Amino acid sequence: MKLDLSGLQSFPSPTMAEVGVGENDLFARPSFQLPACSDFDGFEKEAIQMVKPAKGTTTLAFVFKEGVIVAAESRTSMGGQIASQNANKIVEINSYLLGTIAGGAADCQFWHRNLGIKCRLHDLANKRRISVAGASKMLANILYSYRKMGLSIGTMIAGWDENGPGLYYVDSEGGRLKGTRFSVGSGSPYAYGVLDSGYRYDMTLEEAAELARRAIYHAAFRDGASGGVASVHFVGPDGSKKLSGDDVSELHYKYYPVGKTPFEQAMAEATEA
Repeated sequence: MKLDLSGLQSFPSPTMAEVGVGENDLFARPSFQLPACSDFDGFEKEAIQMVKPAKGTTTLAFVFKEGVIVAAESRTSMGGQIASQNANKIVEINSYLLGTIAGGAADCQFWHRNLGIKCRLHDLANKRRISVAGASKMLANILYSYRKMGLSIGTMIAGWDENGPGLYYVDSEGGRLKGTRFSVGSGSPYAYGVLDSGYRYDMTLEEAAELARRAIYHAAFRDGASGGVASVHFVGPDGSKKLSGDDVSELHYKYYPVGKTPFEQAMAEATEA
């Protein structure tokens, strides 16, 4: 019996001359022209801004006597388009830590998930829950190592630890700020207006939740990139829990009920008579 080995025979590869490539063509310079400009760094920044899609959101958090309130709306946008009305912009890092999403959704979700893993490893290694300051510092250090690489993150880390309530703002450049109230996103100026006028440290839980709900509603009413559902969460000594989730269109009629026109009022009075 004779084996057929024809399929195992090797064939010589074609030479550069056979495929029409000269020896000097492999090392030739590219044929396109670079833009002629005196400030190439400035040109690069302008080009990035030209194709960079606009983003918008409204998130807020503040500390009061019973813990921390965290609230956000649920609209996501892609430039001038509304991508979704049901996005969850409040992420549970662990039972006592919440993070908010503002900026690039993919960037925020990935690094919050990554932070949750690192916080869990810290808990196992040290046999104690990580503090709010430690978690925010860990995230700031990670983002600082990736600065100027195109990340778009503006987040708040809120929670409760052995020192009580804590709230920190962290951004994609590695910046980190401690405070008692923050708002992040395109609707934040409107939310700050409501927060600054109604904030008190000695509020009850119901008053704090209503203040956050009203601030999110007013931001969604004025900011085109904010809308959907106003979600309110609370973090206290017993962990985090969701307090409410209200459609902002329904909140509009709650805060500004529609009254009857003079004709409808007259007809109602005539019917009663």
